[in-house]
Amino acid sequence: MSNIQRYQSTKRLSRLVVHSGVVYVAGVTASDISGDIGAQTRDVLEKIEGYLASVGSDKTRLLSAQIWLKDIDKDFAGMNAAWEAWIPEDAVPTRATCEAKLARPELLVEIIVTAAV
Repeated sequence: MSNIQRYQSTKRLSRLVVHSGVVYVAGVTASDISGDIGAQTRDVLEKIEGYLASVGSDKTRLLSAQIWLKDIDKDFAGMNAAWEAWIPEDAVPTRATCEAKLARPELLVEIIVTAAV
């Protein structure tokens, strides 16, 4: 059985968990919440790149993404524009996008990903 490695853990969650060659990244939100959906999505994706790199992975190895939007009707197109500019065409993961009440009213997007290491 493979070891489970946990990174950036608190009493509530681990930011990253690696097991059997797969990295699971907890929900990521923007650090700068003053921006529109494009700015917040780019901020989130930049953070995800850093998290993946910290365990030897990158966006070309994504397996799955879950995207949560505060207002899917208003923000779906803007989020998709940022996503499509970021993700390589030959490395798109499975993906679902839903609307959800996020942890703070200023947050417009939260993204959860899994990737191969």
